[in-house]
Amino acid sequence: MGVYVVEDFSEDEADVLRRYFTNLDQPVFALVNLPEVVKGALFARYSRSSKSLRRLFLDEFVGELDIEGDTSIDATIGLDRAEELYERVFLEYGDDSVAQLGGVHLACEQASNLLTKVLEWGRLASYLEQSTRYIAYDSRVDGRYRYFRDPEILSSELGTRYIGDMDRLFDAYAEMAPLVQEHIKRTTPKSSGDSDFVYRMAVKAKALDSVRGILPAAAQSNVGMYGSGQSYEQLLLRMRSHPLPEARSYADLILAELRKVIPSFVRRVDLPERGGVWSAYLADNHHAMADVADGLLDQSASPDRAAVVDLVDFDPDAEVKVVASMLYPHSHLSERAIEAQVRDMSVDDRLRVIRTYTGDRQNRRHRPGRALERPFYRFDVLADYGAFRDLQRHRLMTIEWQQLTTKHGFTRPELVDEAGLADRFDEAMERSAGLFQVLEPSFEAQASYAVALAYRVRFNVNLNARAALHMLELRSTPQGHPAYRLVAQQMHRAIADQAGHHAIAEMMLFVNHASDTELERLESERRAEVRRQELGQR
Repeated sequence: MGVYVVEDFSEDEADVLRRYFTNLDQPVFALVNLPEVVKGALFARYSRSSKSLRRLFLDEFVGELDIEGDTSIDATIGLDRAEELYERVFLEYGDDSVAQLGGVHLACEQASNLLTKVLEWGRLASYLEQSTRYIAYDSRVDGRYRYFRDPEILSSELGTRYIGDMDRLFDAYAEMAPLVQEHIKRTTPKSSGDSDFVYRMAVKAKALDSVRGILPAAAQSNVGMYGSGQSYEQLLLRMRSHPLPEARSYADLILAELRKVIPSFVRRVDLPERGGVWSAYLADNHHAMADVADGLLDQSASPDRAAVVDLVDFDPDAEVKVVASMLYPHSHLSERAIEAQVRDMSVDDRLRVIRTYTGDRQNRRHRPGRALERPFYRFDVLADYGAFRDLQRHRLMTIEWQQLTTKHGFTRPELVDEAGLADRFDEAMERSAGLFQVLEPSFEAQASYAVALAYRVRFNVNLNARAALHMLELRSTPQGHPAYRLVAQQMHRAIADQAGHHAIAEMMLFVNHASDTELERLESERRAEVRRQELGQR
């Protein structure tokens, strides 16, 4: 495990924290003895704060709680509870469903941007990740920029270069962020109807969006997680078999904290005949597939950088089948009989079914039903790693990604060009590529730490039309980052034009194809200020 920066707390602060956090000196800890609404609100605030979760709790939440009766509680010593029932059902009978009934809020701090993607792989958990849009990475903690320092790299002859190049990347980010903000202020003046706070937040968000591509994947983030015992068990099995040393070390930290709150649910992870065999199976398969791929594929072929989004597979009969699925619950006929009748229908009659099923959608949260889960789309995407990070968190789809490298080139935001900073940006990209190239021969898994977020990564996405409706409408909103807005817009066009599913694409009413707005977060900040004012009045 890399070096973790331990926070200092006063005796009074530590006395309060011990009641609600399972440790005070590790990057992974569980939340206990708090109302669910408080844990949820704390995690929501966490994603937009530069503070650690424990510091955020002390500064903004503890004053709202009645803690007088909790003085005897000490969550840091673990929970000594009787578990005979759980052991008998869960271990002896193997009833996995029992492990779905116990949930834990877990904070994972100072995790690299490579590790966050490992943490967020599972579908059956919820995640909130620290935002690069609201939190600047120009400050130092104990004199150090916030990036992961891999122990194996640091102990090698490349350790000095790793630290030097990482620091220079963060220096470039810190120098460019305020320059871009000043450029935005000159070119997009504040509206008379906006407060200074709203304008300042919108300008900051756009500037940080533009320069975040300079940050390397080693940049550290905080992740809040909520999941069942079963989802954590699967997470630990994956992490223990992962080629990235940071993931394997972090798995031990997570397991130590979960043992304090749901010990029975994660007990199988350490059993050689259970968790040991499972993790070995995953690791063996990963290495075997890598060998097969190297033997069968010409990996030296030049990468194709042309298409951002390529629709590689879909069902040509999707619109017939989706109409049949829409009618199915309102009939007593078999699916085959309904589909046969749908094929004989006119186009107008099919559209009538689809539009009736869609109904009067007032906003993107009004989503049609499960009939849309019948059609599927498979996309091959080449986008910058920053956009991938945001799209990867959609769990109602299948996503696989390739190793993050510098082989696919990078994207440079237009705003960087407009601010006259293109040369500085490109210099940072060259530094990132140079460090990656010297690390890769000796540290294949860890070399990706050096890759800046502006570099492209290739990934594929397989999702049904209902998941596509949700993701494309959400990720194309004007307040979204331009990089993932482009991906969402191109996916929607491919569904309509390449697949020819115009009726399904029409159902996605709130996909926004407008060009980039001047200040993406301005409308969102305006709405947030109205809500704050209404809350203050109440």
